[in-house]
Amino acid sequence: MAATALVTALPLALGALCGGSLLVTAPALVAGLTALVFLPDLCRERPPARHARARSAARTLTGRRSVDLTRVASVRLWTAFSPGGVQQRVFLVRDVHGVRLGITSAAGRRALRTALAGQRGRRARLSPAARACLGDGPGRWLVRHTVTMFLSQVAAVCGYLIGFLEVSGPA
Repeated sequence: MAATALVTALPLALGALCGGSLLVTAPALVAGLTALVFLPDLCRERPPARHARARSAARTLTGRRSVDLTRVASVRLWTAFSPGGVQQRVFLVRDVHGVRLGITSAAGRRALRTALAGQRGRRARLSPAARACLGDGPGRWLVRHTVTMFLSQVAAVCGYLIGFLEVSGPA
């Protein structure tokens, strides 16, 4: 959510600092919108992915990533939307080494659920929405997450349109 706000605000601030120059602001707006669209895709798994009890490995847009499921540090949920509704739910898993992998497949979810159930000692931090989507928490957190993600993405696009219209000046 913070990344969405940052990607939205930076190009608009750059345009304001440059006196509203369209030559500076337009590329910044396009770059910001592109980053907003591709941000969750950077670590999302691509087939073929391999999921085992101790490790999940997959190709991503930034290369091959391998997450140690025995030492998961945090799990968050990212929801992407399409015109028909919820397109995909991605579990952003980060291990203690800082490696992040977006798990989307059913096999990956099973491996993650098994790994989280078998954790001993230091427990992973799970967002309430991720816990609910894994079937281990109340469903209201999933509803709250879905509504919040949808509204934040709509607000980001509206912010870009308003900013672009303001910077471009009167017609």
